[in-house]
Amino acid sequence: QVQLVESGGGLVQPGGSLRLSCAASGSIFRIYDMGWYRQAPGKQRELVATITSGGSTNYADSVKGRFTISRDNAKNTACLQMSSLKPEDTAVYYCNAHGAALNLLTFDSWGQGTQVTVSS
Repeated sequence: QVQLVESGGGLVQPGGSLRLSCAASGSIFRIYDMGWYRQAPGKQRELVATITSGGSTNYADSVKGRFTISRDNAKNTACLQMSSLKPEDTAVYYCNAHGAALNLLTFDSWGQGTQVTVSS
């Protein structure tokens, strides 16, 4: 079983910055992909950014140039640096990890979510 814990959400003014962190723990053999998703009230969960174990990244068009995803493979952590935040970035942000557990079965785990509110 693999657990993900997010931290770093909060209230920020438009144009501000926040850094989200995600730590994975449990029976981890290898994490292939890690990512951040978000869900705003009344909307479906959407991809924000993903990163492979090799460092290849993918971003939603709405956050390109403003958000940066990174990870530390040795520590099983991922971060999302968010800059130039807009009110439309307000959402619950979820961390996701896809990989193989110690029993070599694949896992696809989600964190509990962290609220990001962008408002003046």
